[in-house]
Order: sequence, then C-alpha cells, then structure tokens
Amino acid sequence: MDQHSVTLDRITSQDGPAIHSWASLAEACRYQAWGPNTEDETRDFVEAAVKAWSDAPQRRFPYVARLGRDAVGLGELHVRSAVQRQAEISYSVHPRVWGRGIGTEIGRQLLARGFGELGLHRIYATCDPRNLASARVLAKLGMTHEGRLRHTHLIRGGWRDSLVFSILDEEWHPAAPRTAPDA
Repeated sequence: MDQHSVTLDRITSQDGPAIHSWASLAEACRYQAWGPNTEDETRDFVEAAVKAWSDAPQRRFPYVARLGRDAVGLGELHVRSAVQRQAEISYSVHPRVWGRGIGTEIGRQLLARGFGELGLHRIYATCDPRNLASARVLAKLGMTHEGRLRHTHLIRGGWRDSLVFSILDEEWHPAAPRTAPDA
C-alpha cells in the first residue's frame, strides 16, 4: 500500500490497542515528551481524544491514520487560537511503516482540513531538531522553517529544542484530486 491509501478517521476507544502497539515503543517516541506509554497512559490519551470530538467549542481534532483497516498512525489538528485562526498539527507513525510517506499524507490531510474546512489562516508544527525525518515531512508539506525555540521540552531528563515550521492559507496548495486509474 502507498501513502495515497491513507485515511484519517476519528479516534475511537477500539483504536487503543493498535495505538498502544507503537506508543509503547521507545523508537516511536524518542523525540517526544510522551512515552514510551504504559497501557494506562495510552488508554488515557485515547479517552481524551475521543472526548475531544464532543467538546464545544471543539479545539482538538484527533485522528487515527489507517492503511486499509490497519491503524498505522495518528494525526491531530489543534486550534490554538480561534480568534487568530491558528492551529498546530502533529502526527505519529508506527515505525514499521516509516519511510513510506505516511507522515506526509497525514500532514497533507490535516492541512486540507484546517484550511479547507475550518478556514484557518496559519498552521504550524514543531519537531525535535534531531528528528530529520519529521523536518523533511514538514518541508514536503510546503511549510516554512521559521526558527528554533530553545529548551521547550524536558524529555527524559534533558532539555529539547524545537524547530518551528508554518504555512499560511495563501501559501497552501491542495493536492489535485486523485482520479481512479483507467480500468
């Protein structure tokens, strides 16, 4: 399967075990402030993500990314300021599908929803400077590297900087609609 078969669905409590299959892996969260998760931590995350869909006003839009029926990642669009029409995107991908464009496709779909459905003006993302793959994903999405914020997260006993990337609504170019191959 390729990245074009990635779909984003609302997270449900049934997605918990699949999410835990990578949230519990040290390699999947080495650049994150969370993890490796215990089962309880993953369950708490999933419960909060499910609840976010019923919050009013809704500010968090958490999705599970699927290849077919297989949950292989997460993506979230988090409105940080409704007045300023700004949001942050984040994503996580199961290590067994790294390098297949899944993170880029999750990001593309999150940007499309943010600009197309929510009418946002600016969407940003951050990543650990050591996470070169994530920085490449954000660049592929057309996001501009704005700079480096120092010591933004305390991770497993050490401070982590964050690279900041953003894209504005007038810079966003949605992908052309996909057409089915000729039969």
